[in-house]
Amino acid sequence: MRPPSALESLRARVRQIEGRYQRATTVLPFGLAAVDSRLPAGGLPCGALHEIAGGGNGALDAAAAALFADWRVAQSGKVLWCVTRPDLFAPALSQAGLKSDRVIYLEGGDDKTVLACFEEGLRHGGLGAVVAEIARLPMTASRRLQLAAEGSGTLGIALRRWRRQTEASDFGQPTAATSRWRVSALPSTPLPVPGVGRPRWLIELIRCRAGESADFELEACDDTGHLRLPADLVHGRGQAEDGRRSASA
Repeated sequence: MRPPSALESLRARVRQIEGRYQRATTVLPFGLAAVDSRLPAGGLPCGALHEIAGGGNGALDAAAAALFADWRVAQSGKVLWCVTRPDLFAPALSQAGLKSDRVIYLEGGDDKTVLACFEEGLRHGGLGAVVAEIARLPMTASRRLQLAAEGSGTLGIALRRWRRQTEASDFGQPTAATSRWRVSALPSTPLPVPGVGRPRWLIELIRCRAGESADFELEACDDTGHLRLPADLVHGRGQAEDGRRSASA
């Protein structure tokens, strides 16, 4: 048997190093087969960066996006939430499952400061998730955040918020995020009596690495932090049309 070449030895060494530092990937499932079946890992992988933004209905959709992000991180451990403006309504997050004793709020003056804190939080390794409210997410910054999340196994969520609607075009630019979501508020679930029913969201999976995009109509999270498929979609007209776009890997 011939001795291994220098290139083969180098490849074997790289595989050894990668195996030594590789972390087991933890996945946060939605608990809804209609959603989890469309995600390659069967849920939202931790140790990765994800983007979430509101739809085109201004503050209403931005609030829905924040609650959707809150529902995701409520399933993890301690949470660092970085903001540029002190307008986050903590009691609403608590009602959606993220209790005040599990979250640390950090206020930065601008996107640059928030991005730096975002990366530092991801690299820390002692947090379950880090959320950062930012307007712009350059490719270089997103790569750093993705690598930091992979290294620590921490869930990273870039919650995209814009002061002006013209800034929203940045959401379509390529980033290194593992998935990209858009959340829009829908009319609430109708009740048989006068009143306001459970809020509904249109959840758009715009991009998913190694997967396909899809749309889901869901009832918003309750005080236990769980989403639900609307009853009329389960028993009636079916799930919202999905898979209309192919997501790039």
